[in-house]
Amino acid sequence: MTPKGNNKEEDLFMRSRAIKQGLERVPHRALLYATGIPKSEMKKPFIGVATSFTDIIPGHIGMRDLERFIEKGVHTGGGYPFFFGIPGICDGIAMGHSGMHYSLPSRELIADMVETIAQAHQLDGLVLLTNCDKITPGMLMAAARINIPSIVVTAGPMISGHLRGKRLSLVNDTFEAVGKYKKGLIKNDELEALEMCACPGAGSCQGMYTANTMACVTEALGMSLPRCATALAVSADKRRIAFASGERIVKLVKKNITPRKIMTLKAFENAIMADLALGGSTNTVLHIPAIAHDAGVELPLEAFDILSKKTPHLANMLPGGEHYLEDLEWAGGIPALMKRLRGSLNNCMTVSGRSIFEIADSAEIINENVIRPLSKAYHKEGGIAILRGNLAPDGAVVKQSAVSKKMMKFEGSAKVFNSEEEGMKTILNGKIKAGDVVVLRYEGPKGGPGMREMLSPTATIAGMGLSESVALITDGRFSGGTRGPCIGHISPEAMEGGIIAIIKNGDRIKIDIPGRRVDLLVSEKEIKERLSKWKPPKPKITKGYLSRYARMVTSAGTGAVMK
Repeated sequence: MTPKGNNKEEDLFMRSRAIKQGLERVPHRALLYATGIPKSEMKKPFIGVATSFTDIIPGHIGMRDLERFIEKGVHTGGGYPFFFGIPGICDGIAMGHSGMHYSLPSRELIADMVETIAQAHQLDGLVLLTNCDKITPGMLMAAARINIPSIVVTAGPMISGHLRGKRLSLVNDTFEAVGKYKKGLIKNDELEALEMCACPGAGSCQGMYTANTMACVTEALGMSLPRCATALAVSADKRRIAFASGERIVKLVKKNITPRKIMTLKAFENAIMADLALGGSTNTVLHIPAIAHDAGVELPLEAFDILSKKTPHLANMLPGGEHYLEDLEWAGGIPALMKRLRGSLNNCMTVSGRSIFEIADSAEIINENVIRPLSKAYHKEGGIAILRGNLAPDGAVVKQSAVSKKMMKFEGSAKVFNSEEEGMKTILNGKIKAGDVVVLRYEGPKGGPGMREMLSPTATIAGMGLSESVALITDGRFSGGTRGPCIGHISPEAMEGGIIAIIKNGDRIKIDIPGRRVDLLVSEKEIKERLSKWKPPKPKITKGYLSRYARMVTSAGTGAVMK
């Protein structure tokens, strides 16, 4: 029998009708039946489940279990699920070597792949199963771009590690341990114990690093169910959220609630305010504008700074603070944070069917030290600040909530390196001293290419006890685990002839975070003379995807999107 699509409910699912209804779709139905789908299910909405399960990313190894519960939920809701794989990169494993070139560029591949599969098969809706750094924004970019009903399930944070009664996290207790070991502060047996105990199992790294920041941003944006961001990996709560998300996507399809109805300018403002209150990763300054770009929403870089000046820092999370994601979960999660911020938030719709205000009003703040009252904020301003000045006329970013009061204003002498590897070698050799400003250039979106994260040098500097006396600036970017006076996303980047390209060893650099400036203290005449002699170096990579990426990517100030 040929499905005719002659009832009102079927007419709602216009996309999948293109592959399963009508005489000319006999071959298509034959192929669909080859998958094992029963005839009784052909009239149901087709739900794509984009799963980024992999054995090599700790944040993703628990996804096979969540896939089962999403599948149960889709069936319970009255849909039929089709799973397809999306790759991912573990930024921690890719860190500090050539592999990190691929991390940010993978975001564009992920968005393109989700778009390709969903469009090629005319799926009615999407469940996006994600967790780590570039996978979550990539999937959100795709959802915004193709604009079919979508819901995000983030797989959840890892529980803290434990060693001799002390709680551990990946960044603070392994990356920074490298610097401590080089300085003689810890011995080999403790180093080995830390690497065995810091990451006890599945889940995204335990602090407010990029993966967990993006999960919290996604929930505040309205694209995942309440408590999804903080519900711990491999917990019963996470299973229930996965099930509920599978069930909910079918309702979103039937009501035609698409991402662009949720991801409005006001919703992006909510997401930024949540990010600022949490002291989240500076990588959101790349990812949120990129998602907004695909949603057709104009979101200038200044939005972060405008909102930061009126959004207090309420949660003192790792790496700059003391609390883990598990603490935020037990304190009430993102709903509790929104309860605190309710007076500033916009009352937007969410995939749950409840508005932001409804979610906030029903939330309970369980621990007032983890999510502080506005009157007792850790800082009056949010976690991120946008800097300008002659070194960054198009903008730069710093996680000011992870900078000590002493280092909010700093002037130092430049130590210049044309790659992360050059800088890291000098840092490990003990040749960086108090009063230095480490300059890592040609690491931007084009120059890197791929805008590598500088976690290894920043964590080593911190581990060596220099975060109170040494600053770092780069046209690359930082991990969410970075702390200290580290200025990233310098735009224009060196490869585009930005001022950072003509800094010389010994030049004085002034950083003024409260004044929102980063300046090279050299005369304009000298700067013009240096720029007139500057020539771009040969690209580091001339073949394959990264070569194409370098030619097409825009600056960090616009989210490093490809055009």
